Amino acid sequence: MFPSAFTDRREAGRSLGAAVGRERLPRPIVVLGLPRGGVPVAYEVARALHAPLDVLPVRKIGLPGQPELAIGAVASADVTVRQMPDGLEMDPADFARLAAQEYSKLRERESLYRGDRPALELKNRTAVIVDDGLATGATMLAAVRAARRAGAARVVVAAPVASDEAVALMRRECDALVILQVPPFLRAVGAWYVDFSQVEDSEVRQLLAAAGTQAVASAPDESSPGSAF
Repeated sequence: MFPSAFTDRREAGRSLGAAVGRERLPRPIVVLGLPRGGVPVAYEVARALHAPLDVLPVRKIGLPGQPELAIGAVASADVTVRQMPDGLEMDPADFARLAAQEYSKLRERESLYRGDRPALELKNRTAVIVDDGLATGATMLAAVRAARRAGAARVVVAAPVASDEAVALMRRECDALVILQVPPFLRAVGAWYVDFSQVEDSEVRQLLAAAGTQAVASAPDESSPGSAF
């Protein structure tokens, strides 16, 4: 465990929220957590920004036989990203089949998390997309492109820890990047947390419900789009 490791996702989210707040982002802002692990982090970022919270469903496409190795990702709005590691090849038809399988699972998770509630409006808003860490950056890349397709005026990527590879990729895709730790070699995102317990679907739903109540109670005056507070 690293000396600078985060206690858990909520503690990481509080530190990340403070860092994002210093960016003085244009309002209105919507905070989007990548389920499931990114949602507890995003919840704290949303609290720090006094902004509404939503999920941006994404699914990693894993290499058959090595599901932890990302070869791409899918996101809402029919976004598909192909990101084959160097030296690996796959027939486009086989990749398309894997992508379709993951997109079907994505729609199921989206329904589970939101129920009948529609996605928050992103058009002409600043979208702050949050995950608990970026390894290859494949899922975040899909999320950024989905937010763009949904009409976000500005896309900000935020995470407590990320690899050099993911940082370089995000700098080409997003408008602003807030990362707290960029280690020279990111072996695993979970290694940067004391508690990296799996986030359950029930916790995601509870955090979304709690954030919705707080956003209504503490929503700032958004009449000045240049102010972050």
